[in-house]
Amino acid sequence: MPAETITLPQNAPRLRRALTLWDLVLYGIVVTSPTAPMPVFGVVSDRARGHVVTAILIAMVAMLFTAISYGRMAQAYPSAGSAFTYVGRAIHPAWGFVTGWGMVMNYLLNPLICTILCTQFTRNFAPGLPYVVGVIFYAGLFTGLNLFGIETTARINEGLAMVMGLVIVVFFVAAARYIFGHAHAEAGFFTRPFYDPARFELKSVLGGTSLAVLTYIGFDGISTLSEESKNPKRDILLATVLVCLATGVLAAFVVYAAQLVWPVARPFPDVDTAFVHVAGLAGGPWLLQLVNGTLLVATVGSGLGSQIGAARLLYGMGRGNVIPKKFFGAIEPQRRIPRNNVIFSGAVALLGALTIDFARGVDLLNFGALIAFMGVNAAALMHYYIRSQARRLIDLISPASGFLICLLLWWNLNSRAKLLGMAWMILGFGYGAVRTRGFRRELVNFEIPPDTGQ
Repeated sequence: MPAETITLPQNAPRLRRALTLWDLVLYGIVVTSPTAPMPVFGVVSDRARGHVVTAILIAMVAMLFTAISYGRMAQAYPSAGSAFTYVGRAIHPAWGFVTGWGMVMNYLLNPLICTILCTQFTRNFAPGLPYVVGVIFYAGLFTGLNLFGIETTARINEGLAMVMGLVIVVFFVAAARYIFGHAHAEAGFFTRPFYDPARFELKSVLGGTSLAVLTYIGFDGISTLSEESKNPKRDILLATVLVCLATGVLAAFVVYAAQLVWPVARPFPDVDTAFVHVAGLAGGPWLLQLVNGTLLVATVGSGLGSQIGAARLLYGMGRGNVIPKKFFGAIEPQRRIPRNNVIFSGAVALLGALTIDFARGVDLLNFGALIAFMGVNAAALMHYYIRSQARRLIDLISPASGFLICLLLWWNLNSRAKLLGMAWMILGFGYGAVRTRGFRRELVNFEIPPDTGQ
């Protein structure tokens, strides 16, 4: 049943269309983070038996299918609600609600996790810093900066991207000096990161790929900025695909250099912080500290960006009357931002970082992200192939491939993540049943704003 469309009054406050393609790409790069492969380098290397580059590239191909689906659905429905709106309008409002409920978990957990990580990275420099003080500082920092509005955040993103890019260049220089400063007489030294016949095992590489996908999580946040993009029907698709490609190519180069520096047969002192030890081997203690600091900067950028995504998702759901519209669907008139949602997501990050641990947060984030990815691929399949008059084979292959890959990854989540995630989804189902009196009333309305420029 098609969702009913409602129209906001012409004088109602709307989000400001201020973002260019470059702003969107920078936002996506900062949220996914140029340093994204660094934290997972050790665990992927361990699972894939040293084939980190191969795992990263396979994951890039897998995520590109989903990125294309996000971009194409943003062309059809340029809304801040992102996957929630796409699924609700292309398939059914009830499935849109299910997708949105899973996304709420994903988006709210991302700034929470960044708050925890930033505090931990800071305590590496200042061990005496009380954990609670760090959590309060970073949750407040993300919320305060995002309250200044989307154009201010875009400028911050540009600065963060430059800092991270510079440090990665420094790492490349140090790695090159180390690699070429040592003799490598054995054959296949420079190709072994891609394929080592003595260690290659398809099952292990695919297992590593399931972890490497974490490198790309965050690109979907670009679609939540559709109502703030100057040209959403063109730029959201381009930015989403470009960010996936840029993330994959850069990540492949970073882990390739790291694998050449650190021999596969040599165990890491700590798998979870393996890349920091690689940097220390390549450049010494100063580079080890620089990489630690860079990961802090990267996580600050990711925290800022992910909180924007959370606020806009809640705005889309509030405007659709899925959650209380008066609070979540409100726009602050002066800066034209969903101020209530920014504050709400900041409060969740603060309280959550004080009550749950990092591992539990990551498990739940993956559950919610893959629910959203599957939903968007299914929506693209429905909109562009099943219901379209001009059916093309590519409109079947691309979203179907994305859906099946995400389903496989979701199925292989650990039992703890699936148990907690299903508990959250059951809670959402109960909430939806109460709001619709046993699903006898329409669950949600959708509104797509007119393309009125700025």
